[in-house]
Amino acid sequence: MGSVRKASAWLGLVDDNTEDERYYDDDYSEGTEPADAWVTDPRVKVAADTAEDKGRRIGTVTPDSFRDARAIGELFRDGVPVIMNLTAMEGADAKRVVDFAAGLTFGLRGTIERVATRVFLLTPAHTEIISGEPAGRREDGFFNQS
Repeated sequence: MGSVRKASAWLGLVDDNTEDERYYDDDYSEGTEPADAWVTDPRVKVAADTAEDKGRRIGTVTPDSFRDARAIGELFRDGVPVIMNLTAMEGADAKRVVDFAAGLTFGLRGTIERVATRVFLLTPAHTEIISGEPAGRREDGFFNQS
């Protein structure tokens, strides 16, 4: 029984019915894990397997502390572009992660680019970034009928 349900049962807010338990414990259920079980930190998201086969993956990482910098480094070292969202971090830790990412990109000949406030894009050496211009500024745009 989960801790919230136990506390509710102790307070008499719900029936203490252990046979009809609908919620799992905080621990995982017993049994074998499937072969494709989640192996990385849940704060790290990577595109599907088909994208991985074609080499078209982008990782997004939203670290809570500097300890999560390892996930960024592992993805980037594998050649995956990484979007770092540091909005959930303290200022000092966010600065440390940016310093780590700058050293990482320098060491592996990649680039780091600020996308928004506290959001950065790390691209490996073999990745090309295409910066789009607004449609109104293009001379050969879709709506240019001259």
